[in-house]
Amino acid sequence: MGINYGFEKVRFVSPVPAGARIRARSALSTVGSHPPDSVYTTRILIVEIEGRDKPAILGEWVTRGVIA
Repeated sequence: MGINYGFEKVRFVSPVPAGARIRARSALSTVGSHPPDSVYTTRILIVEIEGRDKPAILGEWVTRGVIA
């Protein structure tokens, strides 16, 4: 079972104009165990706007997986 814990440190860096193309990239930054039966992960998430230097959103996404 997967549980979305939500976001830690979220920054809304710049607004996204209507009709703009965006893409999200994520990279796994932390993996840990939480005994006896779960694993948590933290991912760095970046939402980019096509043709812009600054991203729209920067954040850390936390999830937990429970092994049943």
